[in-house]
Amino acid sequence: MNQDKDETRVAAGLKATMHNPRTSDEAKESAQERLEEMGADVPSGGTQQTEASKETSDISGNVLRGHKATLSNPRTSERAKEHSEQVL
Repeated sequence: MNQDKDETRVAAGLKATMHNPRTSDEAKESAQERLEEMGADVPSGGTQQTEASKETSDISGNVLRGHKATLSNPRTSERAKEHSEQVL
């Protein structure tokens, strides 16, 4: 590996490759092999929460906060407020 690159950032990129649904199986296998060569922890698909699932949790939290804000916003329609009440 090139000495100019930060190993932790390279490992993070390889882990991202392994979790990206648009990445080919060949690329995922190559990333896993490189991580093992580097001695980095290779995700095993266990109960660890991945970055993608953390992001999904944040999005749903943001959506809920948006619905709550809709209820108190005087500029939103009654229909929008009713929908937000149903979601919450």
